[in-house]
Amino acid sequence: MGLNEFVKNYASMATIYDVPADALIAAVAARLEDRIDEPDWVAFTKSGAGNELPPEQDDFWYVRSASLLRKVAQNEPIGIERLATEYGSKKRGSNRYSVRPGEHAGGSRKLIRSSLQALEDEGLVTTAAGEGRRVSDEGESFLSTVASDVLEDLDRPELERYA
Repeated sequence: MGLNEFVKNYASMATIYDVPADALIAAVAARLEDRIDEPDWVAFTKSGAGNELPPEQDDFWYVRSASLLRKVAQNEPIGIERLATEYGSKKRGSNRYSVRPGEHAGGSRKLIRSSLQALEDEGLVTTAAGEGRRVSDEGESFLSTVASDVLEDLDRPELERYA
């Protein structure tokens, strides 16, 4: 392969920054369903201390794992505490009346840790000692492949600037 062919192939490869986040996360979640297993306890756990009920999505585990993979790729190295802050929500005192302003409550650290461990077992994420998690070379290739496929299937007129 000559230099011109290499540049042409490399230029056509999309990254996670070239496609909208919602389309990328949905596509990655669909591909992760075949690669990682959902724990039994996911159906019963809340996604954070600020929530009253568990998520209602059937594929919540895979969507959250895909979202975590994207966040790790964007902000590497990143730790569980910072991810829990990003996935947190506003915790309110009561549903009936407002006594005082809500405070930020972090997301479920166990959910994040278990998802990252599943991604690590699959070889998509690695642990950097003392720094946090990073996307492995295989994970970067996986995300780029999915982003390229999403970019090809993108036919929404308001998103022509991504093409």
